[in-house]
Amino acid sequence: MKLIIAYIRPEKLNDVKQALYAKEIYSMSVTNILGSGRQKGFTETYRGVQMEVNLLKKVRLEIGVNDDFEDKAIGAIRSAGATGKEGDGVVFVVELAKALRIRTGEDGIL
Repeated sequence: MKLIIAYIRPEKLNDVKQALYAKEIYSMSVTNILGSGRQKGFTETYRGVQMEVNLLKKVRLEIGVNDDFEDKAIGAIRSAGATGKEGDGVVFVVELAKALRIRTGEDGIL
C-alpha cells in the first residue's frame, strides 16, 4: 500500500479529481494550504505599500492506494495538474504500513 501526497495548484483540483475518477480512484483527502517552493512567491503593491507574498495557495491531496493503483494515480495527477509553468506542484509516495476502517476494524482496506 502507498500513501500519495500531492501539492497542486488550486485551480487544477477539479481537473485532477476528474482524472483520478477516470482511473477509478475515488478516495482522497483534500486540504487547502499555504507553502513555498521553487516559485519563491512574488511582490505586489497593496494600498501603496509593497508586500512580499512568499507563501502561496496550494492544495494538498492525500490518496491511499494499493500498489496496483500507484502508477495510475501518479499519472493522473501529473497529466491533469500540469500547466508547464513553475509552481505546478510535487508528488510524494510513501510506503503505507497499515490501513484499517474505524467502524468495522477491517484491516487492509485500500
